[in-house]
Amino acid sequence: MVRFSIIAILFFGIWFLFSHINATGSQANPGQHASVQKKSYQPNYVRGIYLTAASAGRDAYRQDLIKKMANSRINTVVVDIKDYSGYILYDSHVPSVREYKAFKKVMDVQKVVEDFHAANVYIIARQTVFQDPMLANARPDLAIKTKSGSVWRDNKGLAWLDPRQRGVWEYNAAIAKEAVSLGFDEINFDYIRYPSDGNIANLAYNIPTGKTKAEAMQEFFQYISEQLTGLTPISIDMFGLVMDNANTKYDLGIGQRLTSALDYFDYICPMMYPSHYADGYLGFTNPADHPAEVIHYGIATSSPVWTNKRATLRPWLQAFSLGAVYDQTKIEAQIKETESASTTGWLLWNARNVYPDFIFKK
Repeated sequence: MVRFSIIAILFFGIWFLFSHINATGSQANPGQHASVQKKSYQPNYVRGIYLTAASAGRDAYRQDLIKKMANSRINTVVVDIKDYSGYILYDSHVPSVREYKAFKKVMDVQKVVEDFHAANVYIIARQTVFQDPMLANARPDLAIKTKSGSVWRDNKGLAWLDPRQRGVWEYNAAIAKEAVSLGFDEINFDYIRYPSDGNIANLAYNIPTGKTKAEAMQEFFQYISEQLTGLTPISIDMFGLVMDNANTKYDLGIGQRLTSALDYFDYICPMMYPSHYADGYLGFTNPADHPAEVIHYGIATSSPVWTNKRATLRPWLQAFSLGAVYDQTKIEAQIKETESASTTGWLLWNARNVYPDFIFKK
């Protein structure tokens, strides 16, 4: 009996020790964020607006926005977690981000997520990928190079990452996974492409003979899908012209083809801003004056390629004045065309985050 009691006590002690370790495992790294419970709510049809981290992180602005969203058609916000600067815009604890000092606390990310979730708002994390001067400067070996071997920069002086470097893939996957652990409901990837502006003629693509830019980009699509599918919905932003070229092999010169992404993402978000189409597009002197026609044509032209694919269409629409004054009539014209087609939502882009009251109607 004594021997049995000693064995029982030892067994209980071991069980208690391991139970305690499992229960407190999240404290093993005291610098880590506490995980935020993901909410079960996801809109059947997304109607969203874009927010910078600065806007989302400002308490007064966020609370005012939440009041406007209550009982309105807007059910989603897209919030920057990593923007064109390459900075992670909260106190990230991804080891490589901290090593390269590639973060700055623009917002209290947990408070932002918790407030929007409390208001039953779907919150998407927007993450730029290959335009990333922070990582390119910290790790020039991962940057796109000039033909002479120096770090290439665009016409704004920003460095880009080489889309074929696996270290770039792993870095961005780690950031996305942290965002998931913080409670974001979806990860939206932007700048998944080669540069379009600057001295492109001096850019060394580092692509093997026989491989195209679109094929190189598709390898990243597959990797990021394997890393995140099952953890969170994922979406990708692409240029609006991918819709017009859905039935061709043209990659816009930047490696973006709609058909290359259809099997790897849940949502594709082409930036169909009418002001961004060249004068003469569809025969219009100023396409910005014809939002309904521009949106309708892109959706209709690409419609055959979506059949039996994983991804569904959720375009970015113009909510800023460029080329024309984008008032209620022009914004609503885009929304009407989008909602009358086979889409699963729309997102409004205004870089200044200025959204008139009519945006928040029921």
